[in-house]
Amino acid sequence: MSADLSDPIFHDEDAARAWLEAELWPNGPVCPHCKVVNKATKLEGKAHRAGLYQCNNPECREQFTIAVGTLYERSKVPLHTWLAVTFLMMSSKKGMSALQISRMIGRPYKTVWFMCHRIRESFRDDAATPFGGPNSPVEADETFVGGKAKNRAFKEPAPKKAVLSLIDRDNGRVRSFHVPNVTAKTLKPLIAKNVEAASVLMTDEATVYSGIGKRFGAHHTVIHSANEYARLGSYVHINTAESFFSIVKRGITGAYHHVSEAHLHRYMLEFDYRYNTRSMRDFDRMAASVPGIVGKRLTYRRPSQEGRYQA
Repeated sequence: MSADLSDPIFHDEDAARAWLEAELWPNGPVCPHCKVVNKATKLEGKAHRAGLYQCNNPECREQFTIAVGTLYERSKVPLHTWLAVTFLMMSSKKGMSALQISRMIGRPYKTVWFMCHRIRESFRDDAATPFGGPNSPVEADETFVGGKAKNRAFKEPAPKKAVLSLIDRDNGRVRSFHVPNVTAKTLKPLIAKNVEAASVLMTDEATVYSGIGKRFGAHHTVIHSANEYARLGSYVHINTAESFFSIVKRGITGAYHHVSEAHLHRYMLEFDYRYNTRSMRDFDRMAASVPGIVGKRLTYRRPSQEGRYQA
């Protein structure tokens, strides 16, 4: 399906609600409390709010709307605004800042900033399976996001903005992680969990990968320090990862300008999702992300220091 910002679901609340119900409930209303499918009555009395259902399961009988049990739950922002913000985020290859979206939709910056982080949570795949397989090449590379420590105006330690990205070259998918440091102790469990042991690991000559590569079917490296970037008919390289990092850094420099250490993992979810759906049209990319809102919540509170680095 192809659509743009003139679509009614981005401007009309009833149209947005109907579209969401069709996307999330293709087989009829699903009670978020007892998970029973298509056993609910739509309450359409004057005293009932729009889109309200009541579960007919005798053991439940709870009321709900399409927003209950999703990232949109308890939000005062209209559903059509949620969809419009999601569409705008998905329509720019390098991302769009909350401040820019705030100006475009006429909503406070603080509100849009929080909406964007909630939407990024919808890109998190809790059921992700390991990359690669027998003789399948997987690239691993790391980068640092943000300015260099030597350019800091103050002497406080520079934020830990290291990112590890894995690229499954066979299907062109990327998976990124914000890591506290680039050491073998940090990278080894992440790579081991997210890459099948029978895979062919592709890295640069960084010493952190020498021990890690021994657990895989094969481990090939390119020597960047010797100006080597590909060999054996361009089979041995990490150019896919380097290309992905160029998109990330242009997005952060040109659109976001600054991302905090506390939220970097969410920005990387966004960059990963857009890259993995790069062959889709903008509207289809937005629509494909919507099922990810179910079963996730992101409350408005200061992020804890624990659990910052996402494995």
